Amino acid sequence: MNLLGVLEGILFAVGDEGITLKGLCDVMDIDIDEAKDLLMQIQKRYENNEYGIRVSYLGDAFKLTTKKEHKDYYHKLLGNPESQTLSETALEVLAIIAYNQPITRVMIDEMRGVACGQIVRKLTARGLVKTVGKSKMPGKPNLYGTTREFLDYFGLASIEDLPKMNLEEIDEEKETELFTSIYKESEEVPVEN
Repeated sequence: MNLLGVLEGILFAVGDEGITLKGLCDVMDIDIDEAKDLLMQIQKRYENNEYGIRVSYLGDAFKLTTKKEHKDYYHKLLGNPESQTLSETALEVLAIIAYNQPITRVMIDEMRGVACGQIVRKLTARGLVKTVGKSKMPGKPNLYGTTREFLDYFGLASIEDLPKMNLEEIDEEKETELFTSIYKESEEVPVEN
């Protein structure tokens, strides 16, 4: 039996969900080393320019994905690419959730300083965010976290692959902005009536 062909069929059948290495071993009844070898063979095959797909490892699972260099064609196929992008506000809320998960909507609102309920609902509808539990706070509000689709959207294998944030730099930037704004205010000449 052609195990490479079986692997290709499995990757096609699992679609966006993908399959873990252990899951692949269980389904194909092979050991981890053989599974890794088959995955490397199929990845090498798809590196060839005559193929429009590749095997990606995203969200702790292997799956078939399209090649980035063909994205212009996919955008034409799927419609207006601008409608598929996230607004700056949505990206900000998504970053707050990703770096602080699990987190309640009220906590997100406090961090941003404005209500974010509608944005959280839109991110949930797009499948980038989901309810991951209930808080022990009064009223038991929902706790939100990111999804596998979030990992796929940003090309991450796991949440640990998020860029590390240097909080000291952020604090220094805020202090500089505050100083600059105070300095500019003091330069203004008062107008007498």
